Amino acid sequence: MTHIRNLTDAQLERPSVVTIGVFDGVHRGHQHLLKRLSEKAREAHWLAVALTFFPHPDIVLRGQVGRYYLSSPDERAELLMKHGIDHVITHPFNEHVRQIRAADFVDMLLNHLQMRTLWVGANFAMGYKREGNLDFLRSQGEQKGFTVEVVDMMRTENPGEVISSTAIRERLYTGDVETAHRWLGRPYAVSGEVIHGEKRGRKIGFPTANISVWDERIIPANGVYAGWAWLDNQRYMAVTNVGIRPTFAGDDVTVEVHLLDFQQDIYGQNLRFEFIKRLRPEKKFNGIEALIAQINADVAAGRAYLTSLNN
Repeated sequence: MTHIRNLTDAQLERPSVVTIGVFDGVHRGHQHLLKRLSEKAREAHWLAVALTFFPHPDIVLRGQVGRYYLSSPDERAELLMKHGIDHVITHPFNEHVRQIRAADFVDMLLNHLQMRTLWVGANFAMGYKREGNLDFLRSQGEQKGFTVEVVDMMRTENPGEVISSTAIRERLYTGDVETAHRWLGRPYAVSGEVIHGEKRGRKIGFPTANISVWDERIIPANGVYAGWAWLDNQRYMAVTNVGIRPTFAGDDVTVEVHLLDFQQDIYGQNLRFEFIKRLRPEKKFNGIEALIAQINADVAAGRAYLTSLNN
């Protein structure tokens, strides 16, 4: 299994089944497609290939700014390979790629990937001005010797709504981490190096690990969350504050993880936090005593909820 950073660097030795998409988050809808694609590839003794892009086309085409990604390119590649993909191609998306005609891009897929079948969703289109729609691709396939397989989108519990990266982003922006969990098929998580903060938590009896989160990664809505903290492959119950700490007149959003029953110094280490349940929104308190009382309540609520999941 390999992660290739440019389509032109790929030269596969066997025919392949190819799917194309951003695959941000590799959610359950993606997983549904990947499972079927990888099974088909194994049956034919072909390679399973996912072609994805970075930056996200929304950033280039629509000028999207701020925190937008559900997964980094490396995380996405790891998830794709976990779900049966042999080779992940993360191709740069820029103005040059935006201008490539669909027929020319098809030729690149054939030349570099030995593509025999292209698997896509029902609303898929590629190439300049999305000219490479399904009818176009089927026509190309008849001319150039490949087939097109269309996979239905997986729907949510809400009538008429499909599981999509956009829908998951919208839930995270409101703090609905439980719905995001269901649609991703795993808890939404952020990770990063534990960095020094202002140490206010330690002074009031609740030391926290401040995570340096990639500045393009989505952080759920400000508030207090119960979840699992992972350190050196060990899992700990944790309660995490996301926000600006209004009681202390903060202005930068931070992710501060309080690991329950944990006293070690972990500065400089990588910490991963999985968001399981939002306990409450962020709010300002009238003094330290009120804040400490609320933190005690948050820790008790988080402990009780996480413990219930293990019973």
